[in-house]
Amino acid sequence: MIKRNWRFMLYACMLGLLLALVACSGDDKSKSDKSGDKKAAKNSEQVFSIEDFNVEKKNEGEAIDGGHFKYGIVTDTAFEGLLNFNFYSGEHDDEIIKWFDESLLAADKNHNLTQDGAATFEVDDSGKVFTFKIRDNVNWHDGKPVTAEDWAFAYEVIGDPDYTGVRYGEDFTIIEGMEEYHSGKADSISGIEVVDDKTLKITYKKASPSLLSGGIWSYALPKHIFKDIPVAKMAESPEVREKPIGFGPFKVESITPGEAVVLTKNEDYWQGKPKLDKVTVKVVNPKTVVQALKTGKVDTVDKFPTDQYPDNANMSNVEFLGNVDMAYSYIGFKLGTWDKKEKEVKPDPNKKMADVNLRKAMWHAIDNEAVGKQFYNGLRWNATTLIPPSHPNFHDKENSGLAYDPEKAKKILDEAGYKDVNNDGMRENPDGEELVINFASMSGGDTAEPVANYYIQAWKEVGLDVQLLDGRLHEFNSFYDRVGNTGEDDPKIDVYMAGWGVATDVNPAGLYGRDALFNYSRYASEENDKLLAEGASEKAMDQKYRQKVYKEWQQLMIEEVPVIPTHYRAVVVPVNNRVLNYTVEYYGLKRHEIAVTQEEPIKAE
Repeated sequence: MIKRNWRFMLYACMLGLLLALVACSGDDKSKSDKSGDKKAAKNSEQVFSIEDFNVEKKNEGEAIDGGHFKYGIVTDTAFEGLLNFNFYSGEHDDEIIKWFDESLLAADKNHNLTQDGAATFEVDDSGKVFTFKIRDNVNWHDGKPVTAEDWAFAYEVIGDPDYTGVRYGEDFTIIEGMEEYHSGKADSISGIEVVDDKTLKITYKKASPSLLSGGIWSYALPKHIFKDIPVAKMAESPEVREKPIGFGPFKVESITPGEAVVLTKNEDYWQGKPKLDKVTVKVVNPKTVVQALKTGKVDTVDKFPTDQYPDNANMSNVEFLGNVDMAYSYIGFKLGTWDKKEKEVKPDPNKKMADVNLRKAMWHAIDNEAVGKQFYNGLRWNATTLIPPSHPNFHDKENSGLAYDPEKAKKILDEAGYKDVNNDGMRENPDGEELVINFASMSGGDTAEPVANYYIQAWKEVGLDVQLLDGRLHEFNSFYDRVGNTGEDDPKIDVYMAGWGVATDVNPAGLYGRDALFNYSRYASEENDKLLAEGASEKAMDQKYRQKVYKEWQQLMIEEVPVIPTHYRAVVVPVNNRVLNYTVEYYGLKRHEIAVTQEEPIKAE
């Protein structure tokens, strides 16, 4: 499975998430150079567009031999430190891992697998049997070759009932024999065969379009290192947290827990010796990121806070790159719980937010287009469906979602029985009982608190008493733990605001499937099950059919409203003018090719 970043993985909507599963997007040619037309923003009312940016850095100057590249992760919290693709859950860790490890399979800008990765593949006529061949020159950082055993071992660990991570789901259960292995009925996975040292064969239960667009887990786990560690203890082991290895262009030299990782070049990298000698990846607080860029403490960052872009658009020592992010922000409703034993969602009709009319009214009450312009200067814009425009073949651009209409929100609430029976200005539930809705939101950046307050005020204006959980914002790690990242759902949370970095494969089952831990809303329905299954079926190998299915799914989610998509967004990335060969195009960044023109970063004038 090729992840972007904020793999789909997690990153908060508040900062520039998703933060982000495990990066970025664009056409295969950079957009026309419009930098000469850019003017520094003089006030927060200036509105920008993603079309203002190039996706590729202009190369100016000659590369020097070596150099020390400094990469910032913009967050107000420490990174968790699960530095292995098979165990991480947050995008901060993903941003670090990508410097020293990588997928065995490569993808193109349309999210389809190619033959350009560390492994090639063949598919039989049935579309169910994949044979992978790892290249001979692909070696772990300790010199051991990356083998088919290592790749199969990753599947065995993730499928093990003692596995503590978040990966196990339909990307694995689709493999023949995986469910029997996971339940303890079999000692091995019948659908996985190690043919020889470099050849792995996987047999799937059915052909699926997802298999060719990211639905294959493509991250090996060095068996010679992990084989003697109990699966239940792997994630917390020194081999994950203190001395991780991969086969990527750089090797981990040292780790300052939660703060920084120093890496040196891997002379034996399979795509060729890296141009840089050293890379430091470190946490940069959003409040100090501008200063860090201006003074050269970092050459670039994962994502620049878009609320700070207007006042820094003409920063003299960087070029701002940008593209549509493979992510969206959303507001989720808690509709059930996670069953740890069964490893599936358990909807609860007694949940406070179970009434779809209440959820629809809350969507109609908020003006996401205005939020995007006021707080993000147009670099986030109104989201309409749960498939973002980063996947243009499947995003239903004709579906407008639910429009901002507070009067309609009031009418829906009135008709559903949510009325102010005691004349205090706030509505009670249909049984006449006090209705207080607890809203969880994350800290991060200057916009986090005002955006949360905006939504609370908007809901108040239609008569809903929504209160910030514990009266404050919550930092990234504790927020996701309480929302359900560990499988424990905090019963105090009714509504929460977060974000998703989506995977290469458009299939949303990993976020909204019945067996998906990341389905934090804990929503499930028979129709949802049916459409998700159809979208990954053999019949969906026909793209037109798959487009039809996902169009229906996007509409279903608007009708059911387990979550409100709030904003699609731009990724804005400033890159120091000394840097060469940098891009934010989907899968376009070749880290071993990054170079610099001088020893120290250029400072702002």
